Amino acid sequence: MYGYVTVNRQALTDAEFARYRTFYCGLCRALRLRAGRLSRFALSYDMTALFLLLSALYEPAGEAGRERCAPHMIRPHDFVCDECADYAADMSVVLAWHKAADDWQDERRLDRLAFRRALAPAYARVEARWPDKCRAIDEAVRDNARMEREGLPDIDAAANATGRILGEIYAWRDDFWAVPLRRLGRALGRFIYLMDAYEDLPGDRKAGRPNPLAAMAERPDYEAEIKDILTLEMAEAGAQFERLPIVRDADLLRNIFYSGVWSRYAALQKDKEGKPT
Repeated sequence: MYGYVTVNRQALTDAEFARYRTFYCGLCRALRLRAGRLSRFALSYDMTALFLLLSALYEPAGEAGRERCAPHMIRPHDFVCDECADYAADMSVVLAWHKAADDWQDERRLDRLAFRRALAPAYARVEARWPDKCRAIDEAVRDNARMEREGLPDIDAAANATGRILGEIYAWRDDFWAVPLRRLGRALGRFIYLMDAYEDLPGDRKAGRPNPLAAMAERPDYEAEIKDILTLEMAEAGAQFERLPIVRDADLLRNIFYSGVWSRYAALQKDKEGKPT
């Protein structure tokens, strides 16, 4: 997605952060093995959090190891891999495929077009493995694009489209835990959409680009209102997370969902406080 679903490093011990890194490296390894070396550009903190969450919930048998790779040729690093890593790698490819298409459409960036074409064989394999999910995600992406073409719609409708994407991705299996996982993903997706719009607003204004928060930003209580909305979305995500019987890595996941997701928001507020009025 956009790198919002990450850890709050300052609130983690060195051991906890090292544990998190084993999942990040495990996802990178799964991407390389399933989709080729170039697919590692699809690696994200957002899908690392998904891998960590699903692995903690389902506790599948997996592999732990230590290796060197192209980005880390000198110093070997630890990793963990299991079928949750494989699934998170597949969904990383799907998200990167759509993001590259969006970047090409919006900015005509040739590098993004080239990346999308390079991902095509990997995306085809993922689509064959997860046809229903790829179909649902594609429909949500198309709905979002249509609403943007029609002139940046009501903010709830646009945020809900991103929520549908994350909801579909988070509901890995059609089982008892699919409902809370889908609800968690939907709330997180809405948060990400709104947070991305909030972060982009100053740049969009300067460049004359449309932004779904432009009208709301004219209100005198805009900052308080957007913070309330973001807080409500993460409260819903947290409530659904607490429904899951997670013991292993629970503190690390709470760091992500209760603190890490707010890291960019906190940085933006700090920047605003440092600017002259």
